[in-house]
Amino acid sequence: MAQDTLEQLLIDRQRHIAAGATTPLPTQYPVNQLAAALHPETQYLKITKVVTHDATARSFYLAPDPTKGTQHLAYFQAGQYLSVRITIDGSVVTRPYAIRSAPQSALNDEYILTIKRVPQGFVTPYIFNHWRVGTTVTASAPMGTLTINPLRDQSHIVAIAGGSGITPFYAMASAILDGTEDADLTILYGSRDHHHILLGDELNAISTQTDRVHLVNVLSDEDYPGYETGFITADVIRRHLPAGPVSVFICGPDALYQFAQKELTAFNLPAGRIRHELSGNYGDPRQAPDYPDSPANASVQTFRLTVSVRGQTQTIPARADESVLTAMERAGIHAPSACRSGECGVCRARVVSGQLFVPNQDDHRRLADKTYGYVHTCLAFPLSDCELDVPVHALANQFG
Repeated sequence: MAQDTLEQLLIDRQRHIAAGATTPLPTQYPVNQLAAALHPETQYLKITKVVTHDATARSFYLAPDPTKGTQHLAYFQAGQYLSVRITIDGSVVTRPYAIRSAPQSALNDEYILTIKRVPQGFVTPYIFNHWRVGTTVTASAPMGTLTINPLRDQSHIVAIAGGSGITPFYAMASAILDGTEDADLTILYGSRDHHHILLGDELNAISTQTDRVHLVNVLSDEDYPGYETGFITADVIRRHLPAGPVSVFICGPDALYQFAQKELTAFNLPAGRIRHELSGNYGDPRQAPDYPDSPANASVQTFRLTVSVRGQTQTIPARADESVLTAMERAGIHAPSACRSGECGVCRARVVSGQLFVPNQDDHRRLADKTYGYVHTCLAFPLSDCELDVPVHALANQFG
């Protein structure tokens, strides 16, 4: 009986196989095509418009560059950034810039990056001197987690911003206005005076069109009617804090993060209610509270950094007050990176020998990486001569 059943199963199977379609299986599936559109490894862009706000700030309008293979821009969430790759005097560097435009603009194949010039900086002076209409730009897919998540965040967001740190919140305000985001937003925006409020007129225009976006300008160097004067202190926050639970987002220079975090302790907000955008530049590590007591505290030392990349080894100088990522870029090594703030892990590398300092409060490494000697090179600073091995897979996944 069992043998008859088995024979019948074989006959039925052969009949179904014979009756099946002979059409070859697809080589691409819709879900993979969607993933590639939403998360491309590289986006090739070109500048279509440049708007000068003042001597220190410009907005760059970007569209896809189909001649290099990018047909459409990837969609994004308000608050995300692009990691832009630039070659300057033989050094290949990346910088993260928040997308200022609303997410819906991506559906019309447009991003807007509003960038402030850092006078003594390495990248922004180059951008201001070289980016023009028609300039091609290589960038990552949208990245970052300073976004509104209803499963994590409260329905009312209090945004604390300074300088160009207003850009992700401008995108949020635009998204709330057009209905993409369902949230209320109170922006506390610190500027020097009313002449230096970046995107001030545009923000005022949004706040007058919806009662879900409230703008509070705080001027440090000027007493101006209708504006707060001084800094974004606990008292200023308390005067404008809405009733009910809130989530607090912070974006701006490092000094703003440190000041705002201290002022927010007065509110005893639960863990996870305060989040901040990545700064993209840690600054001098010797100012960190957990920096070791060593001769490097007294003077800036330069160490020997040996780097192995794709089987090639190179020894370069590395300053104690700069990340090893910066040292590699200065030496012309194409080192993988994206957020430049120790979070994303694109720049992950293995420490073969030597000692490196990683600021504890900004250490986003996985426990396994800490255990087995991996660092994020953008947030690792030499304390001795060191040797690093940059994994091939990290470079293979680097855009461009």
